[in-house]
Amino acid sequence: MRQTIRFYLGEDLCTLRDVSPTLTLLDWLREGGRTGTKEGCNEGDCGACTVLVVRLEDGRLNWRAVNACIQFVSMLDGAQIYTIEDLGTPDAPHPVQSAMVEQHGSQCGFCTPGFVMSMAAYRKTEGAKADDQAIDDALAGNLCRCTGYAPIVRAMKQAMTAGPDRFDAQVEAIAGRLTALQDGESVRLEGAEGTLSIPASADDLAEILLVDPEATIVAGATDVGLWVTKGMRRLKHVVPIGRVPELRALTRTPEGLRIGAAVTYQDARSAIAELLPDAGEMIRRLGSTQVRNSATVCGNIANGSPIGDGPPMFIAANATLHLRRGAERRSIALEDYFIAYGKQDRQPGEFVEALTIPTPAQNAQFRAYKISKRFDQDISAVLGAFMIETDDQGRITAVRLAYGGMAATPKRASGAEAALLGKVWDENALEAARSAVLKDFAPLTDMRASAWYRQTVAANLLTRFFEETTGSGQARLVRTGGLAHV
Repeated sequence: MRQTIRFYLGEDLCTLRDVSPTLTLLDWLREGGRTGTKEGCNEGDCGACTVLVVRLEDGRLNWRAVNACIQFVSMLDGAQIYTIEDLGTPDAPHPVQSAMVEQHGSQCGFCTPGFVMSMAAYRKTEGAKADDQAIDDALAGNLCRCTGYAPIVRAMKQAMTAGPDRFDAQVEAIAGRLTALQDGESVRLEGAEGTLSIPASADDLAEILLVDPEATIVAGATDVGLWVTKGMRRLKHVVPIGRVPELRALTRTPEGLRIGAAVTYQDARSAIAELLPDAGEMIRRLGSTQVRNSATVCGNIANGSPIGDGPPMFIAANATLHLRRGAERRSIALEDYFIAYGKQDRQPGEFVEALTIPTPAQNAQFRAYKISKRFDQDISAVLGAFMIETDDQGRITAVRLAYGGMAATPKRASGAEAALLGKVWDENALEAARSAVLKDFAPLTDMRASAWYRQTVAANLLTRFFEETTGSGQARLVRTGGLAHV
């Protein structure tokens, strides 16, 4: 049992023995003199605090842009962190820094360090493209108050064609450092501000939670981080799970896809999209690059939010949730996990271990639609996810219609499903489902949308699903370069 947290900041090894379990990386950096990383929103939205986190995963270096404002220092054990101060010097700037100067991408400069770090991370992304849409997606989590997006995009394109950066020559050295940090030890720190437990295995995690069922599990901290930075909550015992190998497993079999509890949306995105192609488009709009690099698929479920984007999509796909308490394991239908607002089917000391998405039938058609005020990085007003199976005569043999934002939990539209099952998928069936879905939910009016809007959208999404799956309407609208195109 190790009693220190160890990671690299730039080229320096940091060993921390007395640290608050919820001290954010942003606060730690700025208090230590690394003030190039800025505090903007302090909730993971603006990107001014973006840093580059490098981890050794499956023998390869993984370079990720993350929001330092909601990333706890305690989550970074075994990693290497780079801030804007590490990128380059006036005499030898990083290619992104040179491009930002030459393309006049910096205006007031407050957001510039975050942009530069996101851009440097994007250059390290395997298969990264230099087209407008790909760049817009990569930088959607960085907001410029001076509206300097056009020159920033030009700078990103220029940087994509530039030569190697200083890190390219250090790959072996970085890998060696991080390998040396992988000791397989669990970590335990106790102090005046709380207890920190970092399990190195699923068995260790199960034991920790049996002893202290009230401990707070932290996967990506994109939700829990806000409890601290905005809710000012004091967490007595924090348990980051990012170092548990079993929970980082992503396994594809002929039966389906199993996603471990510590697998991020970024890591799972391509595998999910391979199974459910339309889900990939929805995940593109879930948070931002920095959020998807940290947020986990199972964390989005475990927190029980009625407006989480993932749960309705996976409920429509008939996913199964796997839970563990001590040595005991059980599996339940994902939809059964959500009991009421703020209440889930999880016992004291029990934790989400994984999610399994079954392989859809060959005749299945799946769609997921996110409705929000902004295209990028916004909370859903309504999310609809639908899957139907039809026979050779076009008759619906199976149907699952799930919504988020329409009730206190993610929920299936049982009345609309009953109106469709056994019917031919035609205009008459559509109208019956539209009428039924209005009775399935009694949504609230809040800052995101009115009850009337939500009910209208819920019905209209069924029409959109019908148009796209019967070939009677236009092709799906997708955003390209900031505009909607057919």
